[in-house]
Amino acid sequence: MRRLSIVLALLLASATASALAPNDHVDNFRLFDHDGKSHELYYLSDAKAVVFMVQGNGCPIVRNALPRLKEIRDTFESQGVEFRMINANLQDNRASIAKEAEEFGIDIPILIDDTQLIGESLGLVRTGEVFVVDPRTWTVAYHGALDDRLTYENQKAEAKHHYLADALEQMVAGETVEVAHAESVGCLINFPETGKRAVAAHAQISYSETIAPMLQENCVTCHREGGIGPWAMTEYNMVRGFAPMIREVIRTKRMPPWHADPHHGTWANDRSLTAGQVQTLVHWVEAGAPRGDGPDPLAESTKVWPEWGMGEPDLIVEITPHSFPATGIVDYQYQRVANPLDHDVWVRAVEILPGDRSALHHVITMFGEEHPEAENPRRRFVTKGTLGGYVPGNSTEIFPEGTGTLLPAGSTFMFQMHYTTYGKAGTDKSRFGIYFHDEPPEHQLAGTVLMNTKIKIPANTKAHTESASQVLKRDVLLYSLLPHSHFRGTASDFIAIYPNGDEEILLSVPKYDFNWQTSYEFAEPKLLPAGTTLVHHTTYDNSAQNAANPDPSIEVTWGEQTFEEMLFGAVTWRYLDDNNDEPVNRLSRAGDD
Repeated sequence: MRRLSIVLALLLASATASALAPNDHVDNFRLFDHDGKSHELYYLSDAKAVVFMVQGNGCPIVRNALPRLKEIRDTFESQGVEFRMINANLQDNRASIAKEAEEFGIDIPILIDDTQLIGESLGLVRTGEVFVVDPRTWTVAYHGALDDRLTYENQKAEAKHHYLADALEQMVAGETVEVAHAESVGCLINFPETGKRAVAAHAQISYSETIAPMLQENCVTCHREGGIGPWAMTEYNMVRGFAPMIREVIRTKRMPPWHADPHHGTWANDRSLTAGQVQTLVHWVEAGAPRGDGPDPLAESTKVWPEWGMGEPDLIVEITPHSFPATGIVDYQYQRVANPLDHDVWVRAVEILPGDRSALHHVITMFGEEHPEAENPRRRFVTKGTLGGYVPGNSTEIFPEGTGTLLPAGSTFMFQMHYTTYGKAGTDKSRFGIYFHDEPPEHQLAGTVLMNTKIKIPANTKAHTESASQVLKRDVLLYSLLPHSHFRGTASDFIAIYPNGDEEILLSVPKYDFNWQTSYEFAEPKLLPAGTTLVHHTTYDNSAQNAANPDPSIEVTWGEQTFEEMLFGAVTWRYLDDNNDEPVNRLSRAGDD
């Protein structure tokens, strides 16, 4: 009986959640759907209306309403109305939702609210209810039942009142929605964090013992004095002042800067927060970011951030300074610096210290041979290998255990420097630090780049996908994957097609972010046998809806500048036979035939 009483109490708490009413504002959010695709509410600003039906596995009301919802979708989608479903059930997960979608022919994206934070903010109560959002104001235009055909015990042959269809007709016509709310039926959703006791507990979340330590562990590396974050988490009042922004960037998955789909791969450098941490942080913000008792770990921190993350390098190379203007486009700079060493060394790690973090977007470090006599300028430097680089959020590259790269004496460094202007002229004086192995490592690091220089992205196209591939000639142990595109890149993946025909998604990045060029490092290196086809896809948004798009009216092709595009997937591995009789060059091209 006691267990039954607890269950009933939870159901009652869920039932008393306060749903958003017509004309209430809807905050932006981003969620993955059951196929692993990313969806952001405010990206749909060009729609006439956005419809959400609350989905839940096993709910007979939802299953029975699906055919009618599809009819309405088929009628209004061509008129600029977007349709989504949302699942906030504790008992459902991506696999079970995908199974339900396949069984019942659901061809509408089902957004998965696995933390329940979006469902809480919308005040969802029952599956089967419908929200219609007006993108002009981001307010609720209609909330309630799809129509009046279904009840818990009976169903009519035909509906008398067509609430959703009527609301959409009026919105498409630019008219006011006459019936903005109608009571809905469906299965109650359990939101345990919306009950009175839970809400009271949120106000007791300890800043001192829970929030500040979480921020120290996950955020302060960037949000510190001298870090790349736009503000420093130096003490409670700073955090409290930015608390609404913290909630926003978490709900839209802009922060933490980790973009891999957690359903594919386990990563050694995973920067994401757990679902529990996300819930705790957002609930604390929504409770008013209370200070509570106890010391302020951020204010009392005595941590000293070293100039070089791994300590003093064995060799420091001064990269040729470059002055950049306050505005405009800066061509890629290729700075050559002679290797001062008179002997070969094995490199185990590298780090780049940017001179101006605001201007320096990325650095790719190569080494090779100079051939000044070559008639073709592209042949005057022959690349023999790479030594990592710099991207926002990652300036240090530690090579996998037991591996290294041979840096020959007499070679020349080539630094590809990409600068972006930010309203202030300046001079970048970056440095390159190299750490040596004491003894030659057991394995030599290698890899390739999946590159397609013949991409053509049509004008005014929201989703266009290009690819590159390579068939592996030898067994390799895969260490990391890095997708790279420019402002129009929106999603990327790497897929392995094994010799027996089986396919595996090695990495999926549903929402690629040009500002964070992440190399995804496997927690456990992955064996890819000879004969495996490695495929890299990138999807581009060359429409006006892409706020970063320089010009949606043109066809976009390959180029180095950010107003052009790339399909570039860097892959790091070692050969299992360790027979390095062919050149080891991690910038070797593949897939641009």
